[in-house]
Amino acid sequence: MSDATLRLETAQPLERSAPHTPLGEVLIGQGLLNRDDLNRAIDTQRSDDAQIGHVLVALGLITEQQLYRALSIQKSAQFVDLAQDPPDPELLRKIDPAVMQKFGFVPWSRLGGLTVIATAHPARFPDILDTLPASLRPAILAVAPASTIEAILRKECGNALARRAETRVAEAVSCRAMTDHSRYAGMVAACFAAAVVAAFAYYPVPTFAVLSAVAAASLLASTGLKLAAFFAAITAPKRARPGAGPAGWRRPTISVLVPLHREQRIAEALLVRLDRIDYPRHLLDILLVVEETDRVTHDAIAAVRLPPWFRTITVPPGHPQTKPRALNYALDFCRGEIVGIYDAEDAPAPDQLEWVARRFRDAPQDVACLQGVLDYYNPRENWMARCFTIEYATWFRIMLPGIARLGFPVPLGGTTLFFRRHVLEALGGWDAHNVTEDADLGVRLARHGYRTELIDTVTQEEANCRAWPWIRQRSRWLKGYMATYAVHMRSPRRLLRDLGLWKFMGFQVFFLSTITSFVVAPVLWSFWLVVFGLSHPLTPALGFAGVLLMGICFFLIELIGLSIAMFAVRDPAHRNLMKWVPTLSIYFPMATVAAYKGLYELIARPFFWDKTEHGHSLSTMRPEKNPFGLRRGRPTPPPPQRRHQP
Repeated sequence: MSDATLRLETAQPLERSAPHTPLGEVLIGQGLLNRDDLNRAIDTQRSDDAQIGHVLVALGLITEQQLYRALSIQKSAQFVDLAQDPPDPELLRKIDPAVMQKFGFVPWSRLGGLTVIATAHPARFPDILDTLPASLRPAILAVAPASTIEAILRKECGNALARRAETRVAEAVSCRAMTDHSRYAGMVAACFAAAVVAAFAYYPVPTFAVLSAVAAASLLASTGLKLAAFFAAITAPKRARPGAGPAGWRRPTISVLVPLHREQRIAEALLVRLDRIDYPRHLLDILLVVEETDRVTHDAIAAVRLPPWFRTITVPPGHPQTKPRALNYALDFCRGEIVGIYDAEDAPAPDQLEWVARRFRDAPQDVACLQGVLDYYNPRENWMARCFTIEYATWFRIMLPGIARLGFPVPLGGTTLFFRRHVLEALGGWDAHNVTEDADLGVRLARHGYRTELIDTVTQEEANCRAWPWIRQRSRWLKGYMATYAVHMRSPRRLLRDLGLWKFMGFQVFFLSTITSFVVAPVLWSFWLVVFGLSHPLTPALGFAGVLLMGICFFLIELIGLSIAMFAVRDPAHRNLMKWVPTLSIYFPMATVAAYKGLYELIARPFFWDKTEHGHSLSTMRPEKNPFGLRRGRPTPPPPQRRHQP
């Protein structure tokens, strides 16, 4: 007897049912389900785009193993326990791992002249057959749980899938080519710095005049964009929340990627917050994305009995070890047609996913991304937390809605983002080498003719309220802006052709003014010398009156920015922050330190991800209930069973 025959005989015995027997009837026939529970699951399924098996598992009526055993009976196929009897490695090497990941299958063994294909999706078997090389045909169907197929792919093909995750985005619009030019960039930067120092030494007044002109132009461009975005935002018609929708509409499955890295302190709060999301559990697919080497986070998750709508995706080691690389790796493990992103410290509004599903239903097809509003749950922590909250209120409630309405490319935030999955895959996901993968993706969406909408649903985060961690975080953002601008400007003509003139100009104004306003900010600060009665370097050229006039103009521009920030915090939830708005003038100068740190790292360490530590303000958002049993040393109770009716 051949090894293949032995392997097939040691798999679970094949039972048979009548052709086309409904899955629920198979489960009732096995004594695993009663009629009342089946009817309740069918009632739940009617308003949702979900398979009855997933509904039954989410309601806690059957286990995953029971589901796939019943599927094998329904399809008259063999049930295979891949954890006990893994597939033949030689067969795995004959198929592209990305194809197996996409369609959810593995070639398990050879039986005579047949290949046994194990899949969790029997309905996809005809499509799977089309992907097989000639050497593996003909093939027959076997059924295996989705979790074991994913585990095999991670174990046997993880390195290949990880390498693919590093290069999903086309090289022409990726930062990964920067490695080849970093040495020359360092030489150019050193020469430029030496030239500026020499110019100051020999021609101080002309040099300062040129830098002042650059600073003034950057400030005027930035202020013009702020004013345009402000008026666009406040004149936008208020969009009502989407209603229940037409009869027959079925809610989609939503996959939420949650990248985690060294998150021991925040794991408990995170899981409880995600469990508060009010979306049908059989349509919810939450993926906790963790690096293989991150034992801290793995240990924190291991202390939890995750419900079936949570999964852990382990990312194999590789380079660069960044958030976008981890997201790329996890993307093909998603089950939903909508893909969302949350960060480790997020506390989303409970109804957020319901609104996202309804807005995608009603939005035009060119709306590929929905960006929610970010806010902070610890603004009273200290002065920096208050300023950060004011800054985010201005950014997410004024600037981004205004930029979107003006038709410019929207620099996305890193969380509370939701995409049409097919668009995200077509664009290659995220640039694994860009440390602001969100802003870059916003530009790439615009280059392909897609739009981003801002939606009025709030996710609360933890404000980074300590000086050095704030500078480290901001340096990563500004370094990413610099890299994004440099990448997309490799071919200005192509960028102009892709975006059109209006969006191209918006791209230039936003990125250039953001970068240069912080880099040359010390030149603007010098005009405060006049206020204290000191001589300014430009006084010999412009006279005291000229320098004073420029200082007054810069002061008025500062007032415009503060006024917009004041407007952004006028609502009752933020009104207590109004008195702190003037202190933004001493808050933003820290970003200049961050800009120089980011500029140095862009040259010396372009792919270094300066991790932001979370969990320093958990006392301000401590969950009252813990349904996951996270305390070590105590028995872990089963997760609560929620009954979601249509």
